[in-house]
Amino acid sequence: MSVTAPLGFTAAGLTAGLKPSGTKDLSLVINNGPDTAVAAVYTSNRCKANPVLWSQKASANGQARAVVLNSGGANCYTGDFGYETTTLTAQTTAELLTETGTDTPAEDVLVCSTGLIGVGGQDFRDSIVGNLAPLVAAADTSVEAGQSAAEAIMTTDTVAKTASRTGSTGFTIGGMAKGAGMLAPGLATMLVVITTDAKLDQTVLVEALRASTSQSFDRLDTDGCMSTNDTVILMSSGAHDADVDAEEFTTLLKDVCLDLMHQLHVDAEGAHHDIAITTRGAASEKDAVEVSRSVARSALFKAAIFGEDPNWGRVVAQVGTTSADFDPTKIDVIINGVQVCTASGPDEDPTNVTFDRTVDVTIDLHAGDDIATVWTSDLTHDYVEENSAYSS
Repeated sequence: MSVTAPLGFTAAGLTAGLKPSGTKDLSLVINNGPDTAVAAVYTSNRCKANPVLWSQKASANGQARAVVLNSGGANCYTGDFGYETTTLTAQTTAELLTETGTDTPAEDVLVCSTGLIGVGGQDFRDSIVGNLAPLVAAADTSVEAGQSAAEAIMTTDTVAKTASRTGSTGFTIGGMAKGAGMLAPGLATMLVVITTDAKLDQTVLVEALRASTSQSFDRLDTDGCMSTNDTVILMSSGAHDADVDAEEFTTLLKDVCLDLMHQLHVDAEGAHHDIAITTRGAASEKDAVEVSRSVARSALFKAAIFGEDPNWGRVVAQVGTTSADFDPTKIDVIINGVQVCTASGPDEDPTNVTFDRTVDVTIDLHAGDDIATVWTSDLTHDYVEENSAYSS
C-alpha cells in the first residue's frame, strides 16, 4: 500500500532522536532502477526551506536515486549551516549507496524536512547524518518497510498515510504522505513521495504529476496557511516490462493523489467537519476554483459549520469578494442536499439541513459550464488549542 509496492523500490524509517517523543523521524526511499526518472513539484511560497532549495536544483535534470526525509525540524531559515546540512545529508547518502554498488552522485539524492521553522542546528545535523548508515542498511522491499518510512515523516499527523493502485498491464503506483496542519496551496502543507515501476519518459511523468497535483493537493485548503517545505516527488524505476498507456497512468496517478489528499483532509488538525465546496455553473475552471477557495478561507463560514449552522449568507457574501464572472442576484447555495438559497435569496428551511462529519456545499453561479471542488475544514476550538501549543 505504500512506496515499496512498485518493483524496484526499497524504503526504511527509524528513530534518529529528532523528536522529543522518541518516535520514528528519519525516512528513506531508494529507487534501485533500472531507470531513475523523477518529477517533482515544490511549494510556491517564496520563503523556501533549505531542503527545497537543494532538491529543486537536484531534480532539475530529471534523475533521482533516492530521497531522504525527516520530521522533527524544518531546516528552514537556518542559514548557510542549514543548507550545508542538507548538502551533507545528500552527499553522505550518495556515498553509502555507492558503497553498496549503486554509483550515486549527491545530486541524485533529494532531501525533504518537516517540523518547526528555525530548527536545524548541530544536534539536528548530527542526528540525521549519524543515522544515515543504519537507515540505508535497513532499507528493503517489504510492506513493513514502506509503512515504517511513512510513519517516520509524521508530525501532528495521527495516522500514516499511504496508497497504491495497479494498472491494467500490471504496473503499480505507490505513495506516502504527511500533513495535518498548514494545509493550503501551493500543494497544501505536505511531504509526498510517489513511486512507480511504469516505464515512462520523464516528460510524461512531469505532465502527469502536474495534472494530478493541480486537481488534488492544490485544492486542499484547510486553513489558508502555505508551508515553506511542501514537496511532491514522483520516482519511476521502469522495472515493469509491460507497455504503459500514458493516459491510464495519469488517471491512476490522479487517483492516488486524490486518495492521499483525502487522507490529509480527514486528519486535519482539530477538524470536526470535513467540508467539500463545489462551485458549478462557472464561466471558467479558474473562476470555479477561486470561488470555492474564497469560501473555504472564510473564518465566518468555517465557524458556522463548526456550529452546524447552515448560514448560506456567509457563503454568498464570500462569493462576492471574488473576481469571478457572475450575476450577484443569481447565486444558488445547497448545503448537504438542501437548497437553502435560490437566486441569492432564501429557499428551503435551513433547519432541514442535517450535519455529520462530511459537509457538502454546492454553489451555482449560473454563469457557464465549469466546475471545481476545494476541500477545507471547520474552525474549531481544538484547532486553535493545538496550534497555540505547537510552538518553539
